[in-house]
Amino acid sequence: MAQASATTEDFDYSVGKLPDHLLIEIFTRLPPSQFVVISCVKKQWATLLKGEPFWQAALVKTWPFAGERKRWPGPISQGPSRRRYAALHVTRNIFSVNDEIGELMGHVYLFLKEKLENATGTLPTRILHGTVIDQFITCGKSRDCAHELASQIWLAVINNLEENEHTFQLLKHLAERAAFLPDEYRFSSEVQGRIFEKLFTDFRDCLVHGERDIMLACARSKFHPIPCAWLGY
Repeated sequence: MAQASATTEDFDYSVGKLPDHLLIEIFTRLPPSQFVVISCVKKQWATLLKGEPFWQAALVKTWPFAGERKRWPGPISQGPSRRRYAALHVTRNIFSVNDEIGELMGHVYLFLKEKLENATGTLPTRILHGTVIDQFITCGKSRDCAHELASQIWLAVINNLEENEHTFQLLKHLAERAAFLPDEYRFSSEVQGRIFEKLFTDFRDCLVHGERDIMLACARSKFHPIPCAWLGY
């Protein structure tokens, strides 16, 4: 037991003596799921993993092309390396694309998801949807292409929201407000359909009788006929 303790202490001492640039080289070779674990081992490591040098190294090691890309114009910026790492992780695992527009999609996804999850009071749906569309137009996409990309992002975000009271209230708001969006910022039928589908399936038991009638009326104004699953049979 004493020998094992001494060996552990020797290891801790030797690793603790490594300079930051070598620790970064070691840590960036590990899967992202281990970053949180590493942060819990030593305060020095936790501080290291919060810093820009670590995330810059992790970004370039995982996505070597990332260092060659220029910043784009528009309201949704790239941000620091940690944000870019998260955006590219979304791009690869949700949208399965690797080009520059894919990284932008990852950033827009994070932007929209955070805005929806942190929303309090009345959600500025028109402003949010308009910001997403205008970001792609600012980067040179046509309005039709911008709408298509925005639709993909809304669908991905809606599919990845937690099933809780906040999401339920959020989906009700989106369902009610969709009809009042101007034509240039109108949700696609796919997005509107997914909103109603989640309300009538995942949150069916949360709708009281009056709310269900209101949501069904909204759905009937957009979809003919109403899918049987939305009606509960």
